Amino acid sequence: MQGVGLGATSASGALLHLPSPITSRINKSSCGCFQYRLQNHPYRDSISLLSIPLPAQISARTANSQLTVRAAASVGNEPYVEEPATNTKFATSLILPGCSSPLSLLGTGYREKVFAIIGVKVYAAGLYANPSLAAELKPWKGKSASDIQGDGSLYSSIFQAPLEKSLQIILVRDIDGKIFWNALDEAISPRIKTTSPIDESALSTFRGIFQGRSLKKGTCIFLTWLDNSKMLVSVSSTDLPSEVDATIESTGVTFALFDVFLGDSPVSPSLKASVVNGLLKIIY
Repeated sequence: MQGVGLGATSASGALLHLPSPITSRINKSSCGCFQYRLQNHPYRDSISLLSIPLPAQISARTANSQLTVRAAASVGNEPYVEEPATNTKFATSLILPGCSSPLSLLGTGYREKVFAIIGVKVYAAGLYANPSLAAELKPWKGKSASDIQGDGSLYSSIFQAPLEKSLQIILVRDIDGKIFWNALDEAISPRIKTTSPIDESALSTFRGIFQGRSLKKGTCIFLTWLDNSKMLVSVSSTDLPSEVDATIESTGVTFALFDVFLGDSPVSPSLKASVVNGLLKIIY
């Protein structure tokens, strides 16, 4: 896809081995997300779990010393993680319009578009799922990251599971809504082998959300799968959405979008890799 995509994750409640000294700064941002910066440390990899205790603890250990940092920042009383490539903050748990229960963060990533050999980051993304997803994935217990990464049947099972899932996209630069949609459509349409009238109607509804709309940096877009044939779309410029902007009802379109991010050729490899790490932590 020549357009948008997602990123990597950070873990609250996980043991991280970091060099000392470390200082911290906590900043609040839009879309109900937060930022946690570790100064003097190239903090890159992160793991987010479907269930994380509060308050979250991060233990930093060096050869001669051990430092424990308690992350107190939260959304409501929920912890957060930061996508390191874009410094974008994601809550580890969200309650979204149309969902029957809170969703938990599996992983984050970013989408980069190349202009004249220069990579430009367009947005960060986080994948959320109902915590009950763990029970659906027991057949993959004991599998390695490489096994999970390339196992298409696993991602098909996640998509088919009758549990809510949501992709949160946070723009890291201003972008015209038409350009955003065109980039997304370039990735979705080739994945629909035969476009039916239902698919065409769904794509038209999807397109209408973004046409003629200016999307500013910090805008949050939520793509929420209620089941394998119905998806809710919500757009918010300042905070978590309070309502649903559109409902997409087409198995072809909803599956194609899922495949854009978690299929064999994901538009954001960093997001899929991060989700794999998250899955390894919940499959037991």
